[in-house]
Amino acid sequence: MKIVIAGGTGFVGSALIKLLQDNGHDVFVLTRHHSRLENGIHYVQWLQQHEQPLPFLEGADAFVNLAGVSLNDGRWTKKQKKAIYWSRMNATLELVKIMDLLTSKPKVLINASAVGIYPTSTDAVYHEDFMDYAHDFLGTTVHDWERHAKRAESLGIRVAFARFGVILGRNSGALPPMLLPYQMYIGGTIGSGEQWLSWVHIDDVVRAIYFAIINENIRGPFNVTAPNAMRMKEFGQTIAEVMGRRHWMPVPSFAMRLALGEQSSLVLEGQHVLPTILQQHHFTFKYPVLKQALEDLLKAQN
Repeated sequence: MKIVIAGGTGFVGSALIKLLQDNGHDVFVLTRHHSRLENGIHYVQWLQQHEQPLPFLEGADAFVNLAGVSLNDGRWTKKQKKAIYWSRMNATLELVKIMDLLTSKPKVLINASAVGIYPTSTDAVYHEDFMDYAHDFLGTTVHDWERHAKRAESLGIRVAFARFGVILGRNSGALPPMLLPYQMYIGGTIGSGEQWLSWVHIDDVVRAIYFAIINENIRGPFNVTAPNAMRMKEFGQTIAEVMGRRHWMPVPSFAMRLALGEQSSLVLEGQHVLPTILQQHHFTFKYPVLKQALEDLLKAQN
C-alpha cells in the first residue's frame, strides 16, 4: 500500500514508519522541508508557500495524521496551549483539503487522538461509546481535533480516531521522565496515587494503527491503551520492582502543580480507559501487562 503520514518524524511516526516498511509498504511523509527520497522514505513538502504535494500523493491508500506540537514540549503557557491546539487543527484541516483535491481518494484516514477526551475520574471506566467529553483544555482540544478529521467522511473516506493512552517507549514518550526519580533512588508515588494511568507500549501503538488501516470495520474512535490500566501508585511500584529500586519518596500534588502548572494534570489526574473496539476486533496486544512492557523497554538499559 501507499501510506501517507503527517507527523512522521515524531515519536510515534518514526516507529510506525519502521513497521510499515518492514511490511513492504511505500511510505510518504509530509514535511516542512524540501521533498526528497531518503532511506526508502518519500518526504513530501507541505504547509509551505508554493509547495505542490498533490502529484506525490495521488494513489495513496491511507493517510495517518499524527501532526501536532507535543503535550510535553514545555509548560502550558497561554502561548504554548495555543500552539498545541492550532498545530492540530491546521494540520488536520489541510489534510482534509488535500484529500478533497485528490482525483483518487484514499480509503482511510487514521487520525491521532487521546484518552484526554474522557473526563478524569478515579471511579469511571471508559469505553469508546462514552458520548460526552471533558471540557478542560485537553478534552476540548481532542474533541475539536476529531471533529475536524471527521470532515473526511463526506469525501467517502473511512475515518478512525486512535485515542492514545500514555505511550511508553525506551528513549521518548512518557517513560524516561518517570524513570528518572528511580534512577536517582528517590522514586515514589506521585500525587494521591489513586489516579489511573492508561498506558500502552509503543510497539502496540503502531501495531494498532496498522491494524486499523487494514481492518475496514474499524471506524470512529478506538482506544489505544493496554487492557490492564494501573493506578499511579501501582505503576510506580512496578517500575521500582523491574528496576530493582525502592519506591519510597512521595511527590505531593502541590509540588507537581508548582513545577508544571496546568501540565501537571497529565500525571495528577487520569482515566481508566479500555481498548474495547480493538478487543472486539480480536487485536492481540504484544504487551498487555505493565511488568512485561517495562522489562522489554528497560532490558537495553540494565
